[in-house]
Amino acid sequence: MSFGLYLGGTVILIVGVLYVCSLAHMPAHWIGAIAIVLLGAGIMGAVGSTRGKDPS
Repeated sequence: MSFGLYLGGTVILIVGVLYVCSLAHMPAHWIGAIAIVLLGAGIMGAVGSTRGKDPS
C-alpha cells in the first residue's frame, strides 16, 4: 500500500516537472531524459523506503 502511494506521488511530481519544462520551452529530448531520471529515482526511493528488513 505505501509503495503505491509513494509511486503515485512520484508520478504526480514528474507530471508537474514535465509541465513546467514544457512551459519553459525545453527541447523534447531533454524533457524525456528528465522523465526517465525522475521515474528511476522515484522507483528506487519507493523500494528503499518500503522494503522490509531481512531477518537474520
